[in-house]
Amino acid sequence: MTAIHQPKVLSPLQTARQLAAEFAETAAERDQHGGTPKAQRDALRQSGLLALAIPRQYGGLGANWCETLEIVREFARVDSSIAHVYGFQHLMLATVRLFSRPDQWQPWFEQTARNQWFWGNALNPLDTRTVARKLDGWREFSGRKSFCSGSADSEMLIASALDESNGGKLLIAALPSGRSGITLHGDWDNMGQRQTDSGSVTFERVRVEENELLLEPGPLSTPFACLRPLIAQLTFANLFLGIAEGAFAEARHYTLKETRPWFKSGAAHIGEDPYTLHHFGEFWVGLESVRLLVERANALLDEAWRKEDGLGAEERGRLAVAIATAKVAASRVGLELTGRLFEVTGARATHAALRLDRYWRNLRTQTLHDPVDYKLHELGDWALNGALPTPTFYS
Repeated sequence: MTAIHQPKVLSPLQTARQLAAEFAETAAERDQHGGTPKAQRDALRQSGLLALAIPRQYGGLGANWCETLEIVREFARVDSSIAHVYGFQHLMLATVRLFSRPDQWQPWFEQTARNQWFWGNALNPLDTRTVARKLDGWREFSGRKSFCSGSADSEMLIASALDESNGGKLLIAALPSGRSGITLHGDWDNMGQRQTDSGSVTFERVRVEENELLLEPGPLSTPFACLRPLIAQLTFANLFLGIAEGAFAEARHYTLKETRPWFKSGAAHIGEDPYTLHHFGEFWVGLESVRLLVERANALLDEAWRKEDGLGAEERGRLAVAIATAKVAASRVGLELTGRLFEVTGARATHAALRLDRYWRNLRTQTLHDPVDYKLHELGDWALNGALPTPTFYS
Protein backbone atom coordinates (compact mmCIF):
# COMPACT_ATOMS: atom_id res chain seq x y z
CA MET A 1 0.00 0.00 0.00
CA THR A 2 1.42 3.39 -1.01
CA ALA A 3 2.01 5.71 1.89
CA ILE A 4 0.31 9.09 1.71
CA HIS A 5 2.70 11.90 2.54
CA GLN A 6 1.07 14.88 4.13
CA PRO A 7 2.54 18.26 3.21
CA LYS A 8 4.80 19.60 5.92
CA VAL A 9 3.24 22.43 7.91
CA LEU A 10 5.79 25.10 8.65
CA SER A 11 5.98 26.91 11.96
CA PRO A 12 5.67 30.71 11.88
CA LEU A 13 9.43 31.02 12.42
CA GLN A 14 10.17 28.61 9.57
CA THR A 15 7.82 30.57 7.32
CA ALA A 16 9.53 33.81 8.32
CA ARG A 17 12.96 32.35 7.55
CA GLN A 18 11.82 31.31 4.09
CA LEU A 19 10.44 34.79 3.45
CA ALA A 20 13.60 36.41 4.83
CA ALA A 21 15.72 34.40 2.41
CA GLU A 22 13.56 35.68 -0.46
CA PHE A 23 13.65 39.26 0.81
CA ALA A 24 17.45 39.13 1.11
CA GLU A 25 17.85 38.51 -2.62
CA THR A 26 16.55 41.97 -3.53
CA ALA A 27 17.16 43.95 -0.33
CA ALA A 28 20.16 45.95 -1.57
CA GLU A 29 18.50 46.82 -4.88
CA ARG A 30 15.23 47.82 -3.21
CA ASP A 31 17.15 49.95 -0.72
CA GLN A 32 18.49 51.96 -3.64
CA HIS A 33 15.08 52.47 -5.25
CA GLY A 34 13.02 53.10 -2.10
CA GLY A 35 9.24 53.20 -2.38
CA THR A 36 6.72 50.59 -1.30
CA PRO A 37 7.89 46.94 -1.23
CA LYS A 38 4.54 45.80 -2.63
CA ALA A 39 5.58 42.26 -3.59
CA GLN A 40 7.14 41.66 -0.17
CA ARG A 41 4.10 43.04 1.66
CA ASP A 42 1.84 40.78 -0.39
CA ALA A 43 4.07 37.82 0.47
CA LEU A 44 3.53 38.66 4.15
CA ARG A 45 -0.22 38.75 3.56
CA GLN A 46 -0.16 35.35 1.88
CA SER A 47 1.98 33.86 4.65
CA GLY A 48 -0.60 34.47 7.37
CA LEU A 49 2.05 36.16 9.54
CA LEU A 50 0.11 39.43 9.77
CA ALA A 51 -2.11 37.64 12.30
CA LEU A 52 0.81 36.12 14.20
CA ALA A 53 0.08 37.72 17.59
CA ILE A 54 -3.72 37.63 17.32
CA PRO A 55 -5.13 35.00 19.73
CA ARG A 56 -6.36 31.79 18.13
CA GLN A 57 -9.97 32.36 19.21
CA TYR A 58 -10.02 35.37 16.87
CA GLY A 59 -8.46 33.50 13.96
CA GLY A 60 -4.80 34.34 14.57
CA LEU A 61 -1.74 32.20 15.26
CA GLY A 62 -1.65 32.97 18.99
CA ALA A 63 2.04 33.85 19.27
CA ASN A 64 3.40 35.56 22.36
CA TRP A 65 5.66 38.60 22.30
CA CYS A 66 8.89 36.59 22.44
CA GLU A 67 7.84 34.71 19.31
CA THR A 68 6.56 37.80 17.54
CA LEU A 69 9.65 39.89 18.22
CA GLU A 70 11.91 37.00 17.21
CA ILE A 71 10.35 37.19 13.75
CA VAL A 72 10.77 40.98 13.66
CA ARG A 73 14.45 40.36 14.37
CA GLU A 74 14.62 37.60 11.73
CA PHE A 75 13.41 40.03 9.07
CA ALA A 76 15.65 42.84 10.37
CA ARG A 77 18.77 40.77 9.69
CA VAL A 78 18.11 41.02 5.96
CA ASP A 79 15.65 43.89 5.43
CA SER A 80 15.05 46.32 8.27
CA SER A 81 12.37 48.25 6.36
CA ILE A 82 10.16 45.16 6.17
CA ALA A 83 10.98 44.36 9.79
CA HIS A 84 9.92 47.87 10.78
CA VAL A 85 6.49 47.78 9.14
CA TYR A 86 5.99 44.19 10.28
CA GLY A 87 6.77 45.17 13.87
CA PHE A 88 4.41 48.11 13.57
CA GLN A 89 1.67 45.75 12.39
CA HIS A 90 1.68 44.16 15.84
CA LEU A 91 2.20 47.47 17.63
CA MET A 92 -0.95 48.84 15.98
CA LEU A 93 -2.92 45.73 16.92
CA ALA A 94 -1.64 46.06 20.49
CA THR A 95 -2.78 49.69 20.43
CA VAL A 96 -6.41 48.80 19.75
CA ARG A 97 -6.22 45.94 22.25
CA LEU A 98 -4.89 48.18 25.02
CA PHE A 99 -6.86 51.38 24.36
CA SER A 100 -10.32 50.17 23.25
CA ARG A 101 -13.27 48.09 24.43
CA PRO A 102 -13.53 44.34 23.68
CA ASP A 103 -16.50 44.97 21.37
CA GLN A 104 -14.13 47.11 19.29
CA TRP A 105 -10.83 45.23 19.26
CA GLN A 106 -12.27 41.75 18.96
CA PRO A 107 -13.97 42.38 15.57
CA TRP A 108 -10.86 44.21 14.35
CA PHE A 109 -8.75 41.20 15.30
CA GLU A 110 -11.14 38.80 13.56
CA GLN A 111 -11.26 40.87 10.37
CA THR A 112 -7.49 41.29 10.35
CA ALA A 113 -6.95 37.54 10.62
CA ARG A 114 -9.66 36.71 8.07
CA ASN A 115 -8.61 39.30 5.49
CA GLN A 116 -4.88 39.60 6.29
CA TRP A 117 -5.14 43.34 6.80
CA PHE A 118 -2.05 45.47 7.08
CA TRP A 119 -2.23 48.20 9.74
CA GLY A 120 -0.36 51.47 9.28
CA ASN A 121 0.63 54.23 11.65
CA ALA A 122 -0.55 57.87 11.60
CA LEU A 123 -0.44 58.46 15.34
CA ASN A 124 2.78 60.46 16.00
CA PRO A 125 1.71 62.34 19.16
CA LEU A 126 4.51 64.91 18.74
CA ASP A 127 3.01 66.12 15.46
CA THR A 128 0.09 68.28 16.60
CA ARG A 129 -1.08 69.54 13.20
CA THR A 130 -4.22 67.35 13.10
CA VAL A 131 -7.27 68.50 15.05
CA ALA A 132 -10.65 66.92 15.76
CA ARG A 133 -13.98 68.76 15.75
CA LYS A 134 -16.96 67.28 17.56
CA LEU A 135 -20.07 67.19 15.39
CA ASP A 136 -23.49 65.56 15.79
CA GLY A 137 -22.60 62.00 16.83
CA TRP A 138 -19.18 61.85 15.14
CA ARG A 139 -15.82 63.63 14.85
CA GLU A 140 -14.01 65.26 11.99
CA PHE A 141 -10.20 64.95 11.65
CA SER A 142 -8.35 67.60 9.64
CA GLY A 143 -4.63 68.18 9.34
CA ARG A 144 -1.40 66.40 8.54
CA LYS A 145 0.79 63.76 10.19
CA SER A 146 4.44 62.93 9.59
CA PHE A 147 6.43 59.73 10.09
CA CYS A 148 3.47 57.52 9.16
CA SER A 149 5.29 54.21 8.85
CA GLY A 150 3.53 51.49 6.88
CA SER A 151 0.65 53.75 5.86
CA ALA A 152 0.96 53.00 2.14
CA ASP A 153 -0.62 49.72 1.03
CA SER A 154 -2.41 49.37 4.38
CA GLU A 155 -6.04 48.52 5.03
CA MET A 156 -6.29 50.23 8.43
CA LEU A 157 -4.66 53.23 10.11
CA ILE A 158 -4.18 54.21 13.72
CA ALA A 159 -4.55 57.99 13.64
CA SER A 160 -4.52 60.71 16.28
CA ALA A 161 -5.78 64.28 16.55
CA LEU A 162 -6.10 66.96 19.20
CA ASP A 163 -9.68 67.33 20.44
CA GLU A 164 -10.74 70.98 20.08
CA SER A 165 -13.75 70.43 22.34
CA ASN A 166 -11.72 68.99 25.21
CA GLY A 167 -8.74 71.27 25.68
CA GLY A 168 -6.57 69.66 23.04
CA LYS A 169 -6.71 66.17 24.55
CA LEU A 170 -5.23 63.45 22.34
CA LEU A 171 -7.81 61.38 20.49
CA ILE A 172 -6.81 58.11 18.82
CA ALA A 173 -8.91 56.30 16.22
CA ALA A 174 -8.78 53.17 14.05
CA LEU A 175 -9.77 54.07 10.49
CA PRO A 176 -9.91 52.39 7.07
CA SER A 177 -6.95 53.70 5.10
CA GLY A 178 -9.11 54.26 2.03
CA ARG A 179 -11.69 56.48 3.72
CA SER A 180 -12.68 59.63 1.89
CA GLY A 181 -10.48 62.55 2.87
CA ILE A 182 -7.39 60.49 3.74
CA THR A 183 -4.42 61.05 1.41
CA LEU A 184 -1.30 58.92 1.82
CA HIS A 185 1.64 60.87 0.43
CA GLY A 186 4.58 58.97 -1.05
CA ASP A 187 7.04 61.56 0.23
CA TRP A 188 9.43 59.40 2.25
CA ASP A 189 12.94 59.71 0.77
CA ASN A 190 15.36 59.46 3.68
CA MET A 191 18.85 58.01 3.76
CA GLY A 192 17.72 54.91 5.64
CA GLN A 193 14.68 52.71 6.24
CA ARG A 194 13.85 53.64 2.68
CA GLN A 195 10.97 51.18 2.21
CA THR A 196 9.01 51.91 5.38
CA ASP A 197 6.71 54.44 3.68
CA SER A 198 7.20 56.70 6.69
CA GLY A 199 6.04 59.82 4.88
CA SER A 200 3.05 62.01 5.62
CA VAL A 201 -0.71 61.59 5.66
CA THR A 202 -3.27 64.35 5.15
CA PHE A 203 -6.73 64.32 6.71
CA GLU A 204 -9.28 66.55 4.99
CA ARG A 205 -12.52 66.63 6.97
CA VAL A 206 -12.35 62.89 7.59
CA ARG A 207 -15.45 61.48 9.28
CA VAL A 208 -14.63 59.43 12.39
CA GLU A 209 -17.42 57.49 14.07
CA GLU A 210 -17.65 57.26 17.83
CA ASN A 211 -17.09 53.49 17.74
CA GLU A 212 -13.78 54.09 15.91
CA LEU A 213 -12.38 56.17 18.76
CA LEU A 214 -10.19 54.37 21.30
CA LEU A 215 -11.65 55.88 24.46
CA GLU A 216 -12.14 53.00 26.90
CA PRO A 217 -9.83 52.63 28.72
CA GLY A 218 -8.04 55.08 26.42
CA PRO A 219 -4.38 55.98 25.89
CA LEU A 220 -1.99 55.42 28.79
CA SER A 221 -4.91 55.17 31.21
CA THR A 222 -3.88 52.08 33.23
CA PRO A 223 -0.58 50.25 33.84
CA PHE A 224 -1.71 47.66 31.27
CA ALA A 225 -2.59 50.34 28.71
CA CYS A 226 0.81 51.87 29.41
CA LEU A 227 2.47 48.80 27.87
CA ARG A 228 1.86 50.31 24.44
CA PRO A 229 4.93 52.61 24.40
CA LEU A 230 7.04 49.83 25.88
CA ILE A 231 6.03 47.51 23.03
CA ALA A 232 7.11 50.21 20.58
CA GLN A 233 10.47 50.66 22.34
CA LEU A 234 11.12 46.93 22.51
CA THR A 235 10.18 46.48 18.87
CA PHE A 236 12.89 49.00 18.03
CA ALA A 237 15.41 47.24 20.28
CA ASN A 238 14.77 43.96 18.44
CA LEU A 239 14.97 45.81 15.13
CA PHE A 240 18.33 47.35 16.06
CA LEU A 241 19.72 44.03 17.23
CA GLY A 242 18.56 42.30 14.05
CA ILE A 243 20.25 44.97 11.89
CA ALA A 244 23.49 44.52 13.82
CA GLU A 245 23.29 40.72 13.54
CA GLY A 246 22.70 41.01 9.81
CA ALA A 247 25.66 43.35 9.41
CA PHE A 248 27.84 40.99 11.43
CA ALA A 249 26.83 37.98 9.29
CA GLU A 250 27.49 39.83 6.03
CA ALA A 251 30.79 41.24 7.27
CA ARG A 252 31.91 37.77 8.36
CA HIS A 253 30.96 36.22 5.03
CA TYR A 254 32.68 38.94 3.00
CA THR A 255 35.79 38.93 5.18
CA LEU A 256 36.29 35.16 4.89
CA LYS A 257 35.59 35.08 1.14
CA GLU A 258 37.06 38.33 -0.15
CA THR A 259 39.27 40.21 2.32
CA ARG A 260 43.05 39.86 2.19
CA PRO A 261 45.31 40.16 5.23
CA TRP A 262 47.34 43.36 5.41
CA PHE A 263 50.86 42.85 4.10
CA LYS A 264 52.45 43.71 7.47
CA SER A 265 50.36 41.20 9.41
CA GLY A 266 52.48 38.17 8.55
CA ALA A 267 49.21 36.20 8.24
CA ALA A 268 48.73 33.77 5.36
CA HIS A 269 44.95 34.05 5.59
CA ILE A 270 42.59 36.78 6.83
CA GLY A 271 41.38 34.43 9.55
CA GLU A 272 44.80 34.73 11.17
CA ASP A 273 45.12 38.52 11.03
CA PRO A 274 45.39 39.69 14.67
CA TYR A 275 43.54 42.97 14.22
CA THR A 276 40.74 41.33 12.27
CA LEU A 277 40.33 38.78 15.05
CA HIS A 278 40.35 41.60 17.61
CA HIS A 279 37.54 43.44 15.79
CA PHE A 280 35.39 40.34 15.45
CA GLY A 281 35.92 39.58 19.12
CA GLU A 282 34.65 43.03 20.04
CA PHE A 283 31.69 42.65 17.68
CA TRP A 284 30.83 39.32 19.31
CA VAL A 285 30.96 40.63 22.87
CA GLY A 286 28.72 43.55 21.98
CA LEU A 287 26.16 41.38 20.18
CA GLU A 288 26.05 38.77 22.94
CA SER A 289 25.50 41.49 25.56
CA VAL A 290 22.62 43.02 23.62
CA ARG A 291 21.06 39.63 22.88
CA LEU A 292 20.87 38.85 26.60
CA LEU A 293 19.32 42.23 27.42
CA VAL A 294 16.80 42.11 24.57
CA GLU A 295 15.71 38.53 25.18
CA ARG A 296 15.31 39.23 28.89
CA ALA A 297 13.14 42.25 28.12
CA ASN A 298 11.06 40.21 25.64
CA ALA A 299 10.34 37.62 28.33
CA LEU A 300 9.45 40.30 30.89
CA LEU A 301 7.01 41.85 28.43
CA ASP A 302 5.25 38.51 28.06
CA GLU A 303 4.96 38.23 31.84
CA ALA A 304 3.45 41.72 32.07
CA TRP A 305 1.09 41.13 29.10
CA ARG A 306 -0.37 38.00 30.67
CA LYS A 307 -1.38 39.96 33.80
CA GLU A 308 -3.60 42.33 31.79
CA ASP A 309 -5.53 44.57 34.21
CA GLY A 310 -3.75 42.94 37.13
CA LEU A 311 -0.50 44.59 36.11
CA GLY A 312 0.76 47.07 38.70
CA ALA A 313 2.43 50.42 38.12
CA GLU A 314 5.72 49.37 39.77
CA GLU A 315 6.04 46.20 37.67
CA ARG A 316 5.30 48.23 34.57
CA GLY A 317 7.98 50.72 35.61
CA ARG A 318 10.60 48.01 36.13
CA LEU A 319 9.77 46.64 32.69
CA ALA A 320 10.31 50.15 31.29
CA VAL A 321 13.80 50.17 32.85
CA ALA A 322 14.64 46.76 31.34
CA ILE A 323 13.44 47.82 27.88
CA ALA A 324 15.21 51.19 27.98
CA THR A 325 18.43 49.43 28.99
CA ALA A 326 18.13 47.00 26.09
CA LYS A 327 17.34 49.76 23.63
CA VAL A 328 20.29 51.95 24.63
CA ALA A 329 22.64 48.98 24.39
CA ALA A 330 21.21 47.92 21.02
CA SER A 331 21.59 51.46 19.69
CA ARG A 332 25.19 51.87 20.81
CA VAL A 333 26.45 48.41 19.84
CA GLY A 334 24.58 48.45 16.55
CA LEU A 335 25.89 51.84 15.47
CA GLU A 336 29.45 50.90 16.40
CA LEU A 337 29.33 47.56 14.58
CA THR A 338 27.65 48.84 11.43
CA GLY A 339 30.09 51.76 11.27
CA ARG A 340 33.19 49.66 11.86
CA LEU A 341 32.40 46.66 9.67
CA PHE A 342 34.51 48.18 6.88
CA GLU A 343 37.58 47.88 9.13
CA VAL A 344 37.36 44.10 8.65
CA THR A 345 35.95 43.94 5.12
CA GLY A 346 38.35 46.43 3.55
CA ALA A 347 38.25 48.93 0.71
CA ARG A 348 36.65 46.61 -1.86
CA ALA A 349 33.59 46.28 0.38
CA THR A 350 32.70 49.90 -0.34
CA HIS A 351 31.59 48.91 -3.86
CA ALA A 352 28.25 50.65 -4.41
CA ALA A 353 26.41 47.53 -5.59
CA LEU A 354 26.99 45.82 -2.24
CA ARG A 355 25.42 48.72 -0.35
CA LEU A 356 26.91 47.48 2.92
CA ASP A 357 26.46 51.02 4.21
CA ARG A 358 22.69 50.40 4.35
CA TYR A 359 23.03 48.71 7.74
CA TRP A 360 24.45 51.88 9.29
CA ARG A 361 22.07 54.15 7.36
CA ASN A 362 19.03 52.15 8.43
CA LEU A 363 20.12 52.00 12.05
CA ARG A 364 21.17 55.64 12.23
CA THR A 365 17.83 56.73 10.76
CA GLN A 366 15.74 54.69 13.18
CA THR A 367 17.81 55.32 16.32
CA LEU A 368 16.90 58.99 15.96
CA HIS A 369 13.25 58.09 16.62
CA ASP A 370 13.74 59.40 20.14
CA PRO A 371 17.04 60.54 21.67
CA VAL A 372 19.19 58.04 23.54
CA ASP A 373 20.25 60.90 25.85
CA TYR A 374 16.74 61.04 27.31
CA LYS A 375 16.67 57.27 27.76
CA LEU A 376 19.91 57.59 29.71
CA HIS A 377 18.40 60.43 31.75
CA GLU A 378 15.53 58.15 32.77
CA LEU A 379 17.90 55.28 33.52
CA GLY A 380 20.14 57.58 35.54
CA ASP A 381 17.19 58.76 37.59
CA TRP A 382 16.35 55.12 38.28
CA ALA A 383 19.92 54.08 39.04
CA LEU A 384 20.66 57.02 41.36
CA ASN A 385 17.29 58.00 42.80
CA GLY A 386 15.19 54.86 42.40
CA ALA A 387 12.65 56.82 40.30
CA LEU A 388 10.77 54.70 37.78
CA PRO A 389 10.13 56.25 34.32
CA THR A 390 6.92 58.23 33.97
CA PRO A 391 4.71 56.69 31.25
CA THR A 392 4.65 58.68 28.03
CA PHE A 393 4.35 57.62 24.39
CA TYR A 394 8.14 57.21 24.43
CA SER A 395 8.81 55.58 27.80
